[in-house]
Amino acid sequence: MIEVVQGHSPLVLGLPHTGSDVPRAIWSSLNENGRALTDTDWHIDALYRDLVSDVTTVRTPIHRYVIDVNRDPEGQSLYPGQNTTGLCPETDFDGQPIYQEDATPGREEIDRRRHAYHEPYHAALLAELTRIKALHGFAILYDCHSIRSEVPYLFPGRLPDFNIGTNLGQSCDLSIERCAAGICQAAPGYTTVVNGRFRGGWTTRHYGRPDAGIHAIQMELAQSTYMAEHPPWRWDAAKAAALRTHLREILTNLKTWRPT
Repeated sequence: MIEVVQGHSPLVLGLPHTGSDVPRAIWSSLNENGRALTDTDWHIDALYRDLVSDVTTVRTPIHRYVIDVNRDPEGQSLYPGQNTTGLCPETDFDGQPIYQEDATPGREEIDRRRHAYHEPYHAALLAELTRIKALHGFAILYDCHSIRSEVPYLFPGRLPDFNIGTNLGQSCDLSIERCAAGICQAAPGYTTVVNGRFRGGWTTRHYGRPDAGIHAIQMELAQSTYMAEHPPWRWDAAKAAALRTHLREILTNLKTWRPT
C-alpha cells in the first residue's frame, strides 16, 4: 500500500497528501463536499518527480480525509488555539463538514484507520530514514506539501509562495534552513516565509532530531505557483516549469549537504 522508491543519497522526500484513494465504506459516509477531495496536495508528486536523481520517496495513496498521516496519532493539535483539521478530519480547510449527518468516525473507527493507514506510512518512512542514516551517518527528510494560497478559515490574507517549516529551527541544522530559504528568497517573482503559519507538521517535528542525525524540513507551496486553484485543479505547465527550476536547486543543494 505504501509506495517507496529507494535511492542512496542522503535525501528522503515525504509525500503524505498526494493520494486520492478513499475506501468504499468511507466514501459512502462522505457528503458531496467531502467527495470533492478539495484539500488534496494536487500534482505535488508530479511537481517533484525527477528533479534530482537517487533520492528516496515515501508516498501513501490514501487521501487525507481518511486519515491525515501528517497529524499527531494521538490527536493533539499542531497549532493550539488556531483553526486546523485533525487526525481524521471532520471538516475541510474552509471549516465545512465533509461527512454526512451522524457519519463522522468514532474512537473505534479512528483507531482502526490509524493502525491501517497512519502506522504503515510512518513505519515505511522510519525504515527509509534509518537505512539512509546507516549509509551516510545522517539523513534529510524533505516533506512535500501544497495548499490553496487563500484559505480564510486557516490563515488571514494570502499565503506566501514558499512556506518553509523547521519547527522554529529545531528540526534541522540551521544551515539547511538557510540554504532552502536563501534559494527561495532569491527566486524572482516569488514570496517566502520561514516558520510562519506553517512551522512543519507532525512528521517534521517527530523525525527532526539534528543531534541524532535526522534533519527534517517542510515545504508548503502555494498552489497558485503551479496550478489553477479551483476545480478541476488543472496543472499549469508554464508556472510549474518555472517553479521546478527553484525546487531542483533546493533539492540539489540538500542532496549534497554534509554536516560540518
